[in-house]
Amino acid sequence: MRTGSRAFGRTGRGPVTALVSAALLASPLLAGTASADPKDESPKAPTPPAEMSKVGGDRLGVPGVQVDPKPGAPKLPGPDQITARSWIVSDADSGKVLAAKNPHWRLAPASTLKMLFADTLLPKFPKNQKHTVKPADLAGMGEGSSLVGIKENLTYTVHDLWLGVFLRSGNDAVRTLAAMNGGVEKTVAEMQKRANELNANDTHVVTPDGYDAPGQVSSAYDLSLFARAGLQNADFREYCSTARAQFPGEKGKGGKRAKFGIQNTNRLLSGDYDIKPYPGIAGVKNGSTTNAGATFTGVAQHGDRKLLVTVMNPQKKEHNQGYREAAKLLDWGFEASGKVQPVGRLVGPKSEEDGSDAGGNDDAKNGREQTQAALNAADTSGGAWTAVGITGGALVLLGVAVLGIHRRWPLPELVRGRRPRK
Repeated sequence: MRTGSRAFGRTGRGPVTALVSAALLASPLLAGTASADPKDESPKAPTPPAEMSKVGGDRLGVPGVQVDPKPGAPKLPGPDQITARSWIVSDADSGKVLAAKNPHWRLAPASTLKMLFADTLLPKFPKNQKHTVKPADLAGMGEGSSLVGIKENLTYTVHDLWLGVFLRSGNDAVRTLAAMNGGVEKTVAEMQKRANELNANDTHVVTPDGYDAPGQVSSAYDLSLFARAGLQNADFREYCSTARAQFPGEKGKGGKRAKFGIQNTNRLLSGDYDIKPYPGIAGVKNGSTTNAGATFTGVAQHGDRKLLVTVMNPQKKEHNQGYREAAKLLDWGFEASGKVQPVGRLVGPKSEEDGSDAGGNDDAKNGREQTQAALNAADTSGGAWTAVGITGGALVLLGVAVLGIHRRWPLPELVRGRRPRK
């Protein structure tokens, strides 16, 4: 069984195997798991639980595809094209969910969990801080982990380490930063605390790097929350949008450090022999493990529109399939902007939810009412969400809930030079 947090699609070692580990399927935290039929040679495919979290809106807790098209809206790609067990397309600025399938299904996240790791630790260390790696820093990494090539007894800057995390999904870089933070246990506890603050209630953190571990789960909804929170940070945006960089190697003659090139394993950013970079792409993070299959969260910008997409565990096992499905959903999302009613929203963190229980309790009346108020205002506002924050003139009155959400979480221009040609 191959484990480890890797880029999906192509790692230089062949296509990713996305079969679900029978041992981890037995975990009670993996909702909707399947049991083997004695008459079958293979276990049945897992199905989502009948009831899931309703954080962000009641429809997000209903199994199956949720979309509410207006007349003239483009049709969603069919199940033959989008095979992921769970996915979500949302407006990165306003938080409106344009469409989703099982977004609160708790599944193994693989290296997309590194977005939460980065959102938790990035503010702690200046980029020019240096750290000499000790053998204990790299202890405990799972077999088959993806690595950037950190070496014991060599010194790296924090900037180097974050490039290793984002570009190569290096578990060695994660473990080094975790050691700087006081250790894996402390880091995991802080990541869980941050997830709770972000209202990411589907997430249970066991490892800091996303390596398969019993009980470690997240959801497409939560991964989108992590991306949206991280993208508020300029360093996060820089690292997740970097396609290629130079990384320090070992010392040569005279003690001078050599450098070697590293490329981002996000194929919608860096491309591959069978897939081109997606126009307007600006990150965010990909991953793959035996239990998780392929996972990916991406953000792209066309004009003033910024979209987030998360896909988890495509069932079609073709090369780079996860990226292809994410690209199809992004294409649909940009075409559908203004032509669909939102089916939910990405909530803000607890500190920004105006004291409501939007994420603390699935049945909390205040949280449901605030979400519905935001959706009702969005349904009647047409393009007004985009108008807020990008027009130089008067603000459009959308109601306190909608306006508050947008003011809290507008994203700056994500990336220059990656816009689609017109």
